[in-house]
Amino acid sequence: MKKYIAEMIGTMVLVLMGCGSAVFAGSVTGTVGAGVGTVGVALAFGLSVVAMAYAIGGISGCHINPAITLGVFLTGRMNGKDAGMYMIFQVIGAIIGSAILFALISTGAHDGPTATGSNGFGDGEMLQAFIAEAVFTFIFVLVVLGSTDSKKGAGNLAGLAIGLTLVLVHIVCIPITGTSVNPARSIAPALFQGGEALSQLWLFIIAPFVGAALSAAVWNYLGDKAEKK
Repeated sequence: MKKYIAEMIGTMVLVLMGCGSAVFAGSVTGTVGAGVGTVGVALAFGLSVVAMAYAIGGISGCHINPAITLGVFLTGRMNGKDAGMYMIFQVIGAIIGSAILFALISTGAHDGPTATGSNGFGDGEMLQAFIAEAVFTFIFVLVVLGSTDSKKGAGNLAGLAIGLTLVLVHIVCIPITGTSVNPARSIAPALFQGGEALSQLWLFIIAPFVGAALSAAVWNYLGDKAEKK
């Protein structure tokens, strides 16, 4: 149970800090300190992962993302029961993080372009959004699988590599969808946003899972090939 609770806390922090940066400081203005913009929000998500990797990585592996959990499961590093429980507690943690943001918004104001940090895409841009989420999740999860591999991984530097990759992914993908690459991160804000965010939520669940499955297949091939050599 400790590793499930760790995943819940880690995902809560990711949503609170990542989505919170968009909610409270996402606007770009000419006034110093008034907004962090795309790069600032990207850094908030990435730094959240770095922080949690070193806080709970030794307990749960710090997936804090159902797409990562799927990739880890498909590469044979965890069993189905743990994978399912990880995903459940990740979603619970994300909902707690969004609930805290909702409480903050309800008791004050916000300066960002969004009140929840929910993901979305414009009319006629569904295919673009699906491709982006699948491809960027593929890249992100591939880095996770490679850097955390017991024999070929980056060891104690894995958390830094993963966090910086998430920053990179966000910088490119934020203008397209707001960047999900994490179904739990999308589910929670959509529940509080409702409306269009809920109607588009399916894409931010399916596309990241497709990308994660592809990355697992690629890593299984690369890992096996490297092992044989």
